[in-house]
Amino acid sequence: LKNIDKILPAVLDNPLYRGLLQHLDNTQEIMLGYSDSSKDGGIITSAWQLYSAQQTINRIAEEYGIKTRLFHGRGGSVSRGGGSTHNAIAAQPAGTLHGEIKVTEQGEVLYAKYANTDTAVFELTMGITGTLKACSTRFVVQPPELPNYEALFARLADAGEQSYRTLTDHTEGFYQFYSQVTPVQEISLLNIGSRPAHRKKGLPSKTTLRAIPWVFGWSLARFTLPAWYGVGSALQSVKEEEELMREMNKHWPFFSVFISNIEMAFTKSEMNIAQAYSQLCDDEALREKIMQAVIDEHQLTSSGLNSLLNQTSLLAHQQNLAASLEWRDAYLDPINYIQIELLKRARQKDVTGVINHDELDVE
Repeated sequence: LKNIDKILPAVLDNPLYRGLLQHLDNTQEIMLGYSDSSKDGGIITSAWQLYSAQQTINRIAEEYGIKTRLFHGRGGSVSRGGGSTHNAIAAQPAGTLHGEIKVTEQGEVLYAKYANTDTAVFELTMGITGTLKACSTRFVVQPPELPNYEALFARLADAGEQSYRTLTDHTEGFYQFYSQVTPVQEISLLNIGSRPAHRKKGLPSKTTLRAIPWVFGWSLARFTLPAWYGVGSALQSVKEEEELMREMNKHWPFFSVFISNIEMAFTKSEMNIAQAYSQLCDDEALREKIMQAVIDEHQLTSSGLNSLLNQTSLLAHQQNLAASLEWRDAYLDPINYIQIELLKRARQKDVTGVINHDELDVE
């Protein structure tokens, strides 16, 4: 994403390629990846780099006299670009949609969105009306303070990325912890995906682990870490600009949609259950070090969101959503504790290295 200003001119300066492009109505399709950018640098810098890349693409396309079609590889969980399709499209940078948008829907949400005719019509309607909004001059009026808003979001992105990389890149033993406290090892054994969970055998790392199991592992263990880690530190780093952020939330769709998605995904995290999963890590010192970092960031994120949104509890302004998430906990919580017990038993192998499946029954 950061190198788009080098990649796109390099290919467009090639005479042979430009000749081919002319036979495609002089339209260059460009895919924007959400999942891997979030896994690499964290949710805030991913959102910012995607936003900035679209503006850069628009500028380069004008310079070269070509048209572009942006292909958004988004969907599924918030950390992989999910959330409200309508709001996400309507909040794209002004002028980057030229009457059309291309998106991919992740496999795990296809059935939920399109298996029923009425639901499918609703989802398609949301996408179409979002695109109409994003392409209509009535809805894409830029807020007067946009340069100040963008400058502040860039600061948020830098602070969030630094916090996220401190944990995921610079904490020794982090991927040992992740491999043990989440079901990612077991996910990799399931023959349900089009590709392996990670690219090499052995302990997963950020470079070898694919984005989908990365997110699934954290979600199943109720951390939902990829969807919010770094947000609390970022908000704290610009605490003196909170009034400006409230103004951004009111007048800048890109920011308000981002914060809304983060709040929703963050509310799904449950630190008590995450603590229970953390006991699966056999290195006590490593467990305590990482859990302390996660809990500290969780507290910063909770207080930062509530302060920014001027509320006393998460989703206070979205009572129906808050109630829905609360109701599901009665069903999810027992399943999580059952899974923890099954993971313990499945990982207790005898001296021959064979799992005793007779002991896996849960009474």
